[in-house]
Amino acid sequence: MSEPATPRLASPLRQIAIDLAVMSVIGVFLGLIGPFGTMGLPAGFRMLIWLAFAYVGYAIYSPMGFMVGWGQTALALPRAGLWVAAVVIGTIPMTIAVLLIMSLPGPLEWPGLEEIVGTYSSVLVIGGGVTLLFQLIKPGFREPAPLPAPVPQPAAASEPVPAPEPAPTPNPLFDALPPELGSAIIALEMEDHYVRVHTMLGSALVLMRMRDAVALLGELEGMQVHRSWWVARGAVEDVLREGRNVRLKLARGVEAPVARAGLSPRFLPAMSRAFARFDAHAWA
Repeated sequence: MSEPATPRLASPLRQIAIDLAVMSVIGVFLGLIGPFGTMGLPAGFRMLIWLAFAYVGYAIYSPMGFMVGWGQTALALPRAGLWVAAVVIGTIPMTIAVLLIMSLPGPLEWPGLEEIVGTYSSVLVIGGGVTLLFQLIKPGFREPAPLPAPVPQPAAASEPVPAPEPAPTPNPLFDALPPELGSAIIALEMEDHYVRVHTMLGSALVLMRMRDAVALLGELEGMQVHRSWWVARGAVEDVLREGRNVRLKLARGVEAPVARAGLSPRFLPAMSRAFARFDAHAWA
């Protein structure tokens, strides 16, 4: 399997630089207003500790996105609930970091339970607010619309010219795939704000929403078997069962989970028709 291709519109390093710039603005803003009793600190020290809180918070909360993506894909859990749990858990090490930073430069004195609970509550409010802000602004990145094809000028009446062939319609999904992966798509897998496109030759990440990618597949037959998986009809090689869990085995050993809702009596006939090589007993 080839290595994931770097998205053309936003590389990971560029995204981290943007995130840190946003965290710097948030740190300066909080340093200016001095919330949670920090207004009494010297201005320079107050600005310094809030910038430190911003960067340490980014280092703690940002990796939670990978855990949320895994839980959503592997366990089919709701994204909002996973983020709430991630923020609640991530606030524990962040609270410890805040207590350590606030103890500088003197010796560390472990606070009482009341101060720990109060600090945790304050950190939870700020950490949850910043996390919510990032979730609201990150989906705003969109691919630019393709430029319209130039309109040919009409030829002179005395020199008839055959009409030019229409230019092929741009397809952002296929255009974003590296040439070495080809265009034989077998599945789409949602990963946070990206879609991993699986082909017969490998996979690549594309910055695109899942529903937009499915809409760009055109006449390719398939079905969205899971909130984060779309599977091509001709790519299914087998149906695997492990207890109540059902997975579709695809070409190149790729396995796609099937949502339990797809196995309900309401949706089972549609699932069987979409993958007609397997009868309904394979899903029961």
